[in-house]
Amino acid sequence: MNRSELVYEISKRTATTPNDVNGVLDALGDLMRECAADGSKLQIAGLLTLERVERAARTGRNPRTGESIEIPAQPSVKLTPGSTLKAAAKGER
Repeated sequence: MNRSELVYEISKRTATTPNDVNGVLDALGDLMRECAADGSKLQIAGLLTLERVERAARTGRNPRTGESIEIPAQPSVKLTPGSTLKAAAKGER
């Protein structure tokens, strides 16, 4: 499902205009980016948790040459599914 399909489905299910839904999705995206940038955790109970994590420096391999390379430590974003999302993936309701 792409964004326009998502907007259509949410607007249909909530009797809201697509412009309003787009505004909410834009605001949610802004909040997710802010949380990732400042290191705070965003949790939507039962659905997902977004948090910034620090990936440790490590040694990797160049797939083309097989040469060892050092990969520096860097921040990343971790998305963890919530209980209702996990249940849906298992086919439970």
